[in-house]
Amino acid sequence: MTIFNLGSINIDNFYYLSHLPKAGETLSSDRYAKMLGGKGANQSVAAARAGSETCHIGAIGKDGAWCLAVLSDAGVDVSHVAVVPATTGHANICVDREAENMIVLVPGANHELELSHIENAFAQASEDDTLILQNETNLVKETAQLARAKSLRVIYSAAPFDAQAVQDVLPYCDLLVMNEVEAAQLSDALDIATKEIDVPAVLITRGSKGAVWRDQRNGREILSPAFAVIPVDTTGAGDCFIGYVASGLDLGLPVEDALRRASAASAIQVTREGTAEAMPTADEVSEFLIDQG
Repeated sequence: MTIFNLGSINIDNFYYLSHLPKAGETLSSDRYAKMLGGKGANQSVAAARAGSETCHIGAIGKDGAWCLAVLSDAGVDVSHVAVVPATTGHANICVDREAENMIVLVPGANHELELSHIENAFAQASEDDTLILQNETNLVKETAQLARAKSLRVIYSAAPFDAQAVQDVLPYCDLLVMNEVEAAQLSDALDIATKEIDVPAVLITRGSKGAVWRDQRNGREILSPAFAVIPVDTTGAGDCFIGYVASGLDLGLPVEDALRRASAASAIQVTREGTAEAMPTADEVSEFLIDQG
């Protein structure tokens, strides 16, 4: 079984600050770091380190060769990452001393994918495989349609939130993942309650309050509490969680176990600086869960 991930690849520029800047304010950074990021890359690294065969579908510019090396070293198949004339996407991330962040994205190569490239990546895909999607690339709806035609499980993270983009993907979605704010925004856009959204399952992440999985067909809810840790940087925590949930389902774990494993992974990840490179391994997660009892 393979997890395919149509996802962004970003160069993350981290600026560590005393506090997040206000309008018109100029701050000196305590320090600076450059790392691999992007929701897609983060999720792919998390899924691969969780133990799933993971194939990333995306695009970089010529300036992003080192990003592929980091992905590959993490165990991600990068044979379907295209090199395009645009610059690699990047994010400027401000992180304060309370681990809160503020992010500005530049899409770059992430919006230069061609449908033929995705079709080639799916050539050997089967109904036992999974597709992860989010809103940092182009061709999200078209890729969801291709996956549905091949009967893949489709996991869609509705971020960055765009009401129309979400509505376009919902007919092809098996698991819709949102945070509490995104869930409220989608309910407002559709003028229905979250429990009425027409997908098989919804997963709502709630930060330090954990997550809720809801079977939309029978109304059953599974609560997954978060683990108490002292965070250093919360950037990418949701991506870590989604990557581990996708891997857990791919590996055949019960939903409860997949969620608990994902909660442990994200708890570890927020105690580290960075995004993709901060994703924990399956062994680290197992050790953490043993320590938790």
